[in-house]
Amino acid sequence: MAISHIIRGATTADFPAILALNEEFVEYLSPLNTERLEMLVHMSAYLRVIVSGGCVKGFLLAFAGGAAYDSTNYQWFNDRYDSFLYIDRIVIAADCQGKQFGRLLYDDLSLFGQAVNVKLLTCEYNVQPLNEGSAKFHASYGFKEVGTKLSGGGRTVVSLQTCPIAV
Repeated sequence: MAISHIIRGATTADFPAILALNEEFVEYLSPLNTERLEMLVHMSAYLRVIVSGGCVKGFLLAFAGGAAYDSTNYQWFNDRYDSFLYIDRIVIAADCQGKQFGRLLYDDLSLFGQAVNVKLLTCEYNVQPLNEGSAKFHASYGFKEVGTKLSGGGRTVVSLQTCPIAV
């Protein structure tokens, strides 16, 4: 049986689900509360959710180049690239992992990038400690490492990645 889903723009009614998903995987992300989420939404280029069975099962938050975003990882890309979409965070509920939801959100972000004439996706993921699932997913999607840096107050090392958006 196929799993039905929809991808749509996030609304404030989705914030509790987004915050709960972020908290579930906070070891791989930075903490998030309502105030910070509202601030990020105003700066972001893209915030969409994937809904299955009437429930938010994942989200993707991305920023365009030139945003006033204070993330040092984002700033690393902003200092090196003129035009890009930075994937700040993507979270898929544990019960939906391995069901292509992440790929569907990335495909949707790529379509968005094409529509706004951006040709590069950027992101980072932990390599120390290793987020093996993220490493495998990004490699399968076509991301390549363009650098590494200390992050999280020196607690982690991240792999900085880019992927061209196919036209």
